[in-house]
Formats: sequence, structure tokens, C-alpha cells
Amino acid sequence: MKKIMALVLALCMVFALCACGQSAAPAATEAPAADAAATEAPAADATAASDLKVGFIFLHDENSTYDLNFMNGAKEACANLGLSDDQVIFRTNIPEGQECYDAAAELADAGCNVIFADSFGHEDFMIQAAKEFPEVQFCHATGTKAHTEGLANYHNAFASIYEGRYLAGVAAGLKLNEMIANGEFTADEAKIGYVGAFTYAEVISGMTSFYLGARSVCPSATMKVRYTGSWYDQAKEQEAATALIEKDKCVLISQHADSLGAPTACELAGVPNVSYNGSTYSAGETTFIISSAINWAPYFQYIIETVVKGEAIAPDWCGTIATNSVVLSGVNQDVAAEGTIEKINEAIKALEAGTLHVFDTASFTVDGKTLTEYLADVDGDYTGETNVIHDGYFDESNAVDFRSAPYFDIIIDGVTNLNTNFGG
Repeated sequence: MKKIMALVLALCMVFALCACGQSAAPAATEAPAADAAATEAPAADATAASDLKVGFIFLHDENSTYDLNFMNGAKEACANLGLSDDQVIFRTNIPEGQECYDAAAELADAGCNVIFADSFGHEDFMIQAAKEFPEVQFCHATGTKAHTEGLANYHNAFASIYEGRYLAGVAAGLKLNEMIANGEFTADEAKIGYVGAFTYAEVISGMTSFYLGARSVCPSATMKVRYTGSWYDQAKEQEAATALIEKDKCVLISQHADSLGAPTACELAGVPNVSYNGSTYSAGETTFIISSAINWAPYFQYIIETVVKGEAIAPDWCGTIATNSVVLSGVNQDVAAEGTIEKINEAIKALEAGTLHVFDTASFTVDGKTLTEYLADVDGDYTGETNVIHDGYFDESNAVDFRSAPYFDIIIDGVTNLNTNFGG
């Protein structure tokens, strides 16, 4: 009998009723108090909720787990706030090029007060539109330039998804331990395969936090990474996962790529899979373990309510577990190791208490050495200029002091890049 237990991360751990493969993100909270940079930007004029119009720009459509996750968050936030269908405009399959500016300008001309774009490569074109339409608020996920551009109407947002990735990694490590105990392979053969899109900080931060979570319970685990050079390419992602399984002898697969390619490869090969951006149970009933995701509904609700109030949106905003912005969904108890839920709960409590830091420098080395400082590229100019290690840990996605988007770009010991891909 299939058993899917949905987990919702909040200030307290909540177990939902058994679901059938998919689990929804938690409802947005009122005006979530995420980590946000202080701003001296002038507040916008208040807008009546009935007059508000919101535009969303998505890189792909609902076939991409990444974009679908944003779409679900947008629909939830707009429904929570009582916005009608004619107050919300979606633009899908918008490339990371001039097409993004064109879409943003069209949305502004259509009367949108707030315009949001969801992909890293949209940033320069959103900034271009923000300069042309100063009365419109432009918000962008995963971007890095709001704190340096100094535009009152341009904003970046992310979440501490590295914590969700770490928790999903704990589930992966427990599965490795179970397989070792069952004699499926030896401890030194506990090789994780990871399908990444690009060799960017966002991907490296996520894969490293996942690996550290796995290694926290399975110390012998190592990880090999293949990059596809695309955020969404089912064929390439399935090919990369298949190569990790067949050529590189990896026994568990995870990914930062947006199609069902890797989960499909895992199901065909009978290899456990930990996914991202939502449950992929539909593609892997016998291999899917768990998924981590950012719940964007709290941020969308925050920016819409802020505009309605005529207040200033923070230049940088980072959602957390406490704001329901970091979620786990769909623990497949037919595949997950015994004790997975309990161990995840234990780690959540430690994260909330501040006794666990994902990037604790005592938990990893680089070329055999423990890091005591690291100059990260916080300003987005591809040059490290800001020390982000203090109190014994790498301080990732600190929107107050640094920025919301990830800047952890270190390949730590135990992780091997089999290729690199920086795009272009």
C-alpha cells in the first residue's frame, strides 16, 4: 500500500493527512516578517486592492517544476488576498533576453502595479523596465543586483532553501544507510549523483547543503555532479542522471534542474531520487523519497499587501522556515528509510534553535582545510569582496547584511564536478 506523508515546515512541525503523491505548500501567513534589508526608499502611493493589478513573468510553463512552483504560489497569494482573475496576468515561456523586457513593458502598459519575474537571467531586463516605468514595482527571484542598483522600484527575493535542501539530504543519507545495512553496497560505495543546471552559486549552494545533510547521517557519502547547461531540458537531465547511475555508479540521485528527466531516469533504473520544487511522485512511485521547495506565496502576499498599503518593498527579502517559505513535501514512506520523519523533525528543531547551521565550517573542508574566512561575490561582479564567515559558519543568503540570493560557490571535499557549465 502506498503511503505518502506530507510534511509542512513552519515554526512548529505539522504532519498533514496522507495524500496521494502530491502535497500543497502551506498557506501564506499575514505579512511574513522575513529577513529583509532595511530600506530608505520612499514609499509608493497607496493603491486600493480593487484597483491593483499584478503581472507575473515565467521562464517556462507549468511543465517545468520550477515555474509551476511559482505559479502555484502566485495563485495562492492572489486567492488569499481576494484578487479577481482580471487583476492577475501570467506571461509564460519568456526567455532570459529582450523578450523579458518586452513582456515587462507590456504588463506595465496593461496597468500592472507590481511585476514579478522568476528566473536569474531575467534580471537585467527587469532592471531596464524598472528604469523606464518608475511608478511600477518590479520584483525578481534569484537576482543579485537590487542592493547595488539602488532603484526604489526594483527588488530581489529568495529563501533559505539551503535549509530545506539540507533536510532533504538527511532523508537521502538515511536511505543510503538503509541500503548499506541491507548489503546493497558498501559504505565507501555510497555515491550520490547530482544533476545540476549551471555551475552557479545558486546550484552549488543547493547541492552542497543537500550533500552536507546526507553526510550528517552517512559520513562516508560522496557526491558526483553533472551539469546540463540548461534550467529545463528533459532529455539532457535524463541523460545526465542515467550517466551518473550507469557510468559513475551513483546509487541515489538528486537534482537542481526543472524537468522530470532525472526522476524518470531513476524510476527506470530503480534508483532512489530526491527531487526539487515539488513532489515528483508521479514520475517515480517506487523511487521518489522527498522534495524540498521554496513556497513563494508568502513573498507574493507581502509585496502585494505592501503596495496596497503604499509602503516600500524591501530591496532584498529572504523567506525562511518561520515564514512558511521553505517547505518539504511528499515523503514517500514506501521508499524512505525508517525514522526519516523523526530525524528531519530533530534537524528542524536544531535549525530553529540556532544550534545547527547548514554551512558550519566544522562540517566540511576545502582541499583538506577548514575555512576561517571566505570572500564571497556578494555584489555580483564575479569578484569576491565580502567575508561571509563568522561565528563558525558561512552566512548564506543574509538579506540584511549581504543579499538574498545564494553566494556559496565553493566545491567542498567529497564533491566532484564531472564537468562545468557557466552558460553562454
